[in-house]
Amino acid sequence: MDDKTIDVVSIAMPNHWHVLASIWGIQAGKDVYVEKPLGHNIWEQRKLVEASRKHNKIVQMGNYTRSLQSHRSAIEFLRSGKIGKVKVAHGICYGTRGSIRKLADAPVPAGVDYNLWMGPAAERPFNPNRFHYNWHWNFEYGGGEIANNGIYYLDIARWGIGKTEHPKRAMSIGGRVGYEDDGNTPNTQIGVLDYGDVQIIQEIRGLSSEKYMDILSGNVFHCEEGYVVIGGKTIAAFNPKGEVIQKFSGAGEHFRNFADAVKARNREGLNSEVLEGHLSTVLCHLPNISHRLGETKTVTGDAPFQGSDPGNDAWHRMTAHLKDNNIDLSKIPLRVGRTLTFDGKNESFAGDEEANKLLGREYRKPFVVPENL
Repeated sequence: MDDKTIDVVSIAMPNHWHVLASIWGIQAGKDVYVEKPLGHNIWEQRKLVEASRKHNKIVQMGNYTRSLQSHRSAIEFLRSGKIGKVKVAHGICYGTRGSIRKLADAPVPAGVDYNLWMGPAAERPFNPNRFHYNWHWNFEYGGGEIANNGIYYLDIARWGIGKTEHPKRAMSIGGRVGYEDDGNTPNTQIGVLDYGDVQIIQEIRGLSSEKYMDILSGNVFHCEEGYVVIGGKTIAAFNPKGEVIQKFSGAGEHFRNFADAVKARNREGLNSEVLEGHLSTVLCHLPNISHRLGETKTVTGDAPFQGSDPGNDAWHRMTAHLKDNNIDLSKIPLRVGRTLTFDGKNESFAGDEEANKLLGREYRKPFVVPENL
């Protein structure tokens, strides 16, 4: 940060460091490439957007799929209206992850500056399950799978439906099922994000799963006159009979896109400018806030998502998936999240102070995201 010969910093730290390190870089006069997700919470992400504007710095989020020509062509086709409007956008994130077990606190490994690693997070004893990689499954540092890999598919979903505002409502149902360990983020989750005229359904599965529409990870856009699949080796548009209309291909370099924008001093040339990253990462935080404020209970009925037929369809498929993994939902409760109404203009929850407290966090001095930039 202090080296004046360095023009750009690339932030590849745990989520809880993303925003503060990025703002420090901006204040030091540098442009910033910051890995996904943009930040640990909604409030600090807005501060990063403000910092980029105040100091006129180029900031790109590292969701590399935005620069793949295959994806760009598929989204262009989708938004052309050739197969009608999008009725629902599915994000699919099915990836088997085993238990991280329960581990005792331990001495800090030699060579580790643990105070610096904790940074903005609360001071806690060292534990291997709150350190390399497994920090993802602890809300103190990460946001679970929805913020780890789900961010890619939430971003593509929002990109595909062409929304540049926040959803009006959000709800989550899920839990950490199949094992008991030190993780506190869900390994099984459905997030419903409702814009009023269209919904995004994000599915997370950490236990062994069958595919959805022939993909384990990616997106499916169900439209009025067909559907588009962006996932794995399948990037194509289909008619209602499942016949391929058009395939899409092509690579791209996300960091090259960033470097070109830096050289040209052209924020508009970025494929995932910081505000775009903020809008998409909020789609991770809203289901997680719903989850954290929810009630752990036995879920009864076939339609837990009020006002979302696609969400309830995902629920039916998820319960079948859990049954296939020998999970008895009559004995193992899930967390039914609070239905949240989000004021996108003010980025807050009207009349819900519990939810508003989760918009940000308490920062450990001196690792504080500044209010005044």
